[in-house]
Parts: sequence; structure tokens; C-alpha cells
Amino acid sequence: MIDLIKEELIEHFSLAEGMANLVNEIDKVSQICIDSLKRGNKIILFGNGGSAADSQHIAAEIVGRFKKERSSLPSIALTTDSSILTAIANDYGFDSIFSRQIEAICKSGDVVIGISTSGNSRNVLLGLERASGLGCHCIGLSGNVGGEMNQLCERNIIVPSNETARIQEMHILIGHIICSQIDKSFN
Repeated sequence: MIDLIKEELIEHFSLAEGMANLVNEIDKVSQICIDSLKRGNKIILFGNGGSAADSQHIAAEIVGRFKKERSSLPSIALTTDSSILTAIANDYGFDSIFSRQIEAICKSGDVVIGISTSGNSRNVLLGLERASGLGCHCIGLSGNVGGEMNQLCERNIIVPSNETARIQEMHILIGHIICSQIDKSFN
């Protein structure tokens, strides 16, 4: 059992060290988010499963606060309203759960962050596609080689792993770094 724990920790730390190669990309995404918020726009996040939880976590840090007291900022995770999710899934199909919500609440200049460890989740791709058509900044958090999100995102931060758990661990780290940058830019 101890060996398994050590192996998991070594994998995590090894991948985290490699994330240094993504510093410039994370900085660019952070700046897109900051600029959008300063123009009065919002940040919208979505994904499935663990990525849905990450969406909610990051949105909460932006609306509430991350490390310092500052004014509340507009952000929402599209994964929290079970009535909307089930109505859309029932009436239009599960693939439409994000694109329909984006159609309803997004405006040009908003930042839309789709999270998918494979980069190929159909409902995430359709959400990003709809957001792009509305003039939003489309950002991806993905893994492995980025999948189809590479074609739909202005920026796709690709965690260089094909291990879902490790990718998700880095996604929340990236989200926290973006939140830290946002904190520093607002009172």
C-alpha cells in the first residue's frame, strides 16, 4: 500500500514540475480573463464529472474570493442547476446541455472555459462552438494532446498526460493560478 501511495505522489510531482513549460500559456489565459472582467464581462466554466466539479470550484473562487478580500467578480459554472441540465438533456439531448445555456447567458467578450481531460467531450465541444459564434473568448483546459478542443479554443492549456486523475489535479492547479492572478488585479 505504501508503495502505491509513493508512486501516485511521484507521478503527481513529476507532472507538476513539467507544468513549468505552460507558464506562458497560463499567463496569457489569466490576462484574457482579467481583461474581460475589467470590461464588465464574466467567466463561464463547464465540464463533465470531475471537470464539472473543477468548474464549480473555480467559479466559486472568482465570485467569492481566492486569497484576499476583493470585490465579487462575475463567474458561473454551467453544471450546477439540475433543473436546467435535465430539461435540456431531456428535450434536446445531453450533447446540448452547455450550448443551450451559453446561448442564453453569454455575450460577446465573455470568457468561456471548457474543461475536458480528453479534449473531445461532445457537449463541451458544442458549448465552445456556440460561444465562439457569440464572440466569446474560448479557453480550453485539456490533457494528452488537446483533442478537438485545439480547433475551437483561442487558447487550450494542454496538460501533457493521458492519466485522467493527474490531468484533473493539474487543472485545479491551473485554475488556482488563474484565480491568484485575478486576485492581484482587483481590489
